[in-house]
Amino acid sequence: MLILFLHGWQSTPGGVKPTYLKDHGHSVLNPKLPDDDFEEAARIAQAEFDRHRPDVVVGSSRGGAIAMNVTVGDTPTTVSRIGPRDSTPIRRGPGKGH
Repeated sequence: MLILFLHGWQSTPGGVKPTYLKDHGHSVLNPKLPDDDFEEAARIAQAEFDRHRPDVVVGSSRGGAIAMNVTVGDTPTTVSRIGPRDSTPIRRGPGKGH
């Protein structure tokens, strides 16, 4: 499975979460997203999605907010809110903003 993994604020590609996915047999796209420019991060994520058409998009923390701003059509998107008390994933259906 090809996964587009969007990291959180002040995180970097190749962290624990995308490495875990790779170690469990998935191909992972994990682009570097700028911390100080949300719109540029969303453009990078959209370009990666458009170029590779992954099977699923996974956003961790701020990467989840970016994922919610990527037009993905019918591709499943999972957003993980990572916090001290709540790490319940949010899943959205097809299309941007739904």
